[in-house]
Parts: sequence; C-alpha cells; structure tokens
Amino acid sequence: MPETAPQKATVLDAAGRPLSPTTAERAKALVASDKAEFVSESPLTIRLRRTVELPPPPEPSEPPGRGRQLLLHVCCGPCGTYPALHLREEAFEVTAFWYNPNIHPFSEHERRREALHQFATAEDLPVLEWPDYEMVAFLRAVAGREAFGERCRFCYRMRLERTAQMAREQGFDAFTTTLLISPYQDEEMIRALGEEVGQVAGVPFYYERLRRGWSERGRLAKAHGLYRQDYCGCIYSEWERHRGAPIEREG
Repeated sequence: MPETAPQKATVLDAAGRPLSPTTAERAKALVASDKAEFVSESPLTIRLRRTVELPPPPEPSEPPGRGRQLLLHVCCGPCGTYPALHLREEAFEVTAFWYNPNIHPFSEHERRREALHQFATAEDLPVLEWPDYEMVAFLRAVAGREAFGERCRFCYRMRLERTAQMAREQGFDAFTTTLLISPYQDEEMIRALGEEVGQVAGVPFYYERLRRGWSERGRLAKAHGLYRQDYCGCIYSEWERHRGAPIEREG
C-alpha cells in the first residue's frame, strides 16, 4: 500500500493572519499545551494565542531601464525587433542606431537599412543614422585578418566604438547592440568589446542575454513583413555562405 501523506494543518496567528502550515500532530500538540486553539476540525485549522510579527513584503524591483535613455545599435531589421520591444518593456527609452559598414554590397546595406525603418515606423521607434557608408574603412581594418572570428573582432569593435561615440555625443545613458540576439555571433566577444569601448567613451555598455528572444525575433520579422537576409553582411561571409561553408548567418 502506498504511504499516505501526513495531514497538514492551517495555522493562524492571534490576529487571524495565515502562517506556514504545520503537521496535524504538531497542531494538536500546540492546542494541548494551550499555545493555540482549534478553529475547525475540517479542514484542520488552529489559531495561536500570540501575534506573530511578519516580515514586510519585498519591495518591487525597479526596472533596469527606468529613467535611462538607451542607444541600440541595430545590425538589421529582423534583429532589431525583439531587442527594441523587450528593452522598452524594461522601461528604457530606446533609440535605434544604424551603422554597419561591413554590409556588402551597398544594395544589401540599403535593403537592411530600409527594413529597420519599416519596423521603426510601425513601432514608433526613433532612429539615428551615421551619415557615411564606411565600407572602405571596414575593408582596411580587416585586411590580412579575413578569417572568420578574427575579422569579426574588428567588425564588432568598429560598430561598437561608433555606437559608443554617438551615445556620448547625444547624451545617452547607455548603449547596447542587437548583435547580442544572434546565436551565430560571438556573444562573449561582443560583451567584452562593448564594455571596453564603453569604458573608454564614458558611456556604460548594457549587456543582457537577448538570445532568449531569437524565436520571437523570427515571428516578429515575419509579422512585420521584414526583409530577412541569409548571410551575416560582409563580402567574406557572403562568399562563404554561397560556397556552402558553415558560417554565421545574420547580423
């Protein structure tokens, strides 16, 4: 025969406030010692003869973004969806920032930029843009370091440095990037570089594990009818993607 769970008794203090339940045996012992009285037999309930000082309820936690303006570097329209909406839910005042000199060719750069504006218009999201397309500067930065992973470090740094610069110049309280949402990007490298360039610029880098929103990102991109690319952005990743090598997909 399976064992029967021990009967539990509801416990009230002298003011009638509920306390942690106890066993029926313990409840009956308290009544027998005149430290409590029966309130009911079914369900078994006792009331103590003393008032118990209960700890105050915990203070509600303050949202991390309360009163803070956040500059969100956006690598593409789809990756901008979940991070922008999620960070708003955390009470940040979010502004998107477009700066992606790695994206090649220029027509691809423009399709991704337009996808961001499509989403931003639908969600009333402010957008700042760096005025120049600095593909030449990107290619110079990664020349001789074209291997996947090595080139990414220079690509991440270039975009994060510009975002930190814009955040400082425009008076933002913090900055972050949608690169953090992609499972195809190096999250730890992005975090380390973000914190490094933020310290230099004097604007903190806000880190959060945004990858939990990857599937929601896909749903939102589809719902908004956004252009979705099939390679990370640079000429090297496009070449690797279309020759069939395993590479990062988006960002």
